[in-house]
Amino acid sequence: MRVASLDSIRVLLADDQAMIRQGIGYIIELQSDMTVVGEAADGREAAELAERLRPDVILMDVRMPGMTGIEATREIVQRQLDTKIVILTTFDDQEYIYQGIRAGAVGYLLKDAEAEELLNGVRSAFQGEAVYKSKLASGALQRMAAPEGEVSFGKAPETSSGNSAETIVQIPMSEPLTDREREILQEMAYGLRNDEIGRKLFIAEGTVKSHVHRILQKLGCEDRTQAVVAALRSGMVK
Repeated sequence: MRVASLDSIRVLLADDQAMIRQGIGYIIELQSDMTVVGEAADGREAAELAERLRPDVILMDVRMPGMTGIEATREIVQRQLDTKIVILTTFDDQEYIYQGIRAGAVGYLLKDAEAEELLNGVRSAFQGEAVYKSKLASGALQRMAAPEGEVSFGKAPETSSGNSAETIVQIPMSEPLTDREREILQEMAYGLRNDEIGRKLFIAEGTVKSHVHRILQKLGCEDRTQAVVAALRSGMVK
């Protein structure tokens, strides 16, 4: 591992297979804007290194001996470390995606992804963008938006019987979303990145970023994943 520069994205690798860590680490070390600051062979070690090294991004395997990647993600998030966690696994499994989102991961990538897709995933996570490169991600997000999902946005309106309604959750906003912001929020729910949204809507990527920033402010969310889940629960997007 080379010495990280001040502007490098500091990455921690958590995988029980040394060859996987070495291979991904080699790719990351070839990049001028990121570096590997540590490696963990299980979830417990990942949580301990996250506390000590404070990486910007963790690439976290799911199945590891002892503490799993999902459990480690939950513990790291609960410690309120300023670290973005991307689940990296061979399993394209909706349950894993769902559990990863619930635990606080901002992304889910498969190990058979192209190197450029992996690297862009790290960069996107570092910038606070959700990274769910799986066909099953939409279903997991929809499930997360269901009443049983542990999401704390807003309060479900009460019915005449005094019970909370199960379909719509009102989201308190500082001000209403504009038509353009709603349009961009829908594309965010489809999993598109800022550059992809810009191309689809024929607007500059910088303009998309500005809209996303305003959307997060209005919804009172910290990142794109929270915003999408909140919007799904409120019925603002499909």
